[in-house]
Amino acid sequence: MKPPRSPRSWASTDVDHLPVLLGEAVEALAVRSGGIYVDATFGAGGHSRAIVERGGGVVALDVDPDAELPPDLAGRVTLVRGNFGDLAARLTALGLTVVDGVLFDVGVSSRQLDRPERGFSLQHDGPLDMRLNPLEGQSAYDMLATLSEREIADIIYTYGEERASRRIARAVVAARAAGALPTRTLPFAQLVGRAVRAQKHLRIHPATRTFQALRIAVNDELGNLQRGLAAAAEHTRPGGRVAAISFHSLEDRIVKQTFRDDARFHALTKKPILPSVEELARNPRARSAKLRVAERTA
Repeated sequence: MKPPRSPRSWASTDVDHLPVLLGEAVEALAVRSGGIYVDATFGAGGHSRAIVERGGGVVALDVDPDAELPPDLAGRVTLVRGNFGDLAARLTALGLTVVDGVLFDVGVSSRQLDRPERGFSLQHDGPLDMRLNPLEGQSAYDMLATLSEREIADIIYTYGEERASRRIARAVVAARAAGALPTRTLPFAQLVGRAVRAQKHLRIHPATRTFQALRIAVNDELGNLQRGLAAAAEHTRPGGRVAAISFHSLEDRIVKQTFRDDARFHALTKKPILPSVEELARNPRARSAKLRVAERTA
């Protein structure tokens, strides 16, 4: 296996990463010159760059230790290591009590998906890891090696909406008992595929939902989203905007319900903003993206 690219090479080449709903998201923030905005998921910096070009200052968060500021953003963007679930603590550490807007781009970036050593990919073999920060917490393998059959089934069903969750969990525990639990992504995907073989005419890889579920559980993605939205409501000035791009129904439901039910928010999007036909032609991975926007009330 090839060694992972250095942080600098990852940050300095953005041709393989297209920020989703870029124009729509930055427009939704109503960026004003001199304002301070949070890019809660920095990635390759596409959204941050667009905010800076409109005159805004940016505090960017990224939990991935490989994320690094490109040279053109150095001095204009403050990059903080951390998950957006820790947004409140990160802003407090910087001495910021109020910001003008927050942008969330939830999920895994193309760069993470395309690097086999990170363990997210169904297409390339790598360690069964799936941690957004590979230096902290349990990997997907660690989780599968220790949880009960029922706990595994619940994760796959709840976070992956996978109807074959019990069969998959049973196969995982059987492999574990035989000392044959896969440690790598492709053998694990094959194990899952055999467990769901009774489901015919699948339009996606049979392990897609299971991989999604494990990734969400490993990184506590939904819990971090809830905490991040609550922190954004607390720290965004009245009249400021909070925008969230999500990629599956569980994330979108949390954003929708938060913007609807939290009295500190006034939802500006009754229906989510979707990628244009032109964007989908350029970037097919944007097909499931949904953008919702809310204004912080007084």
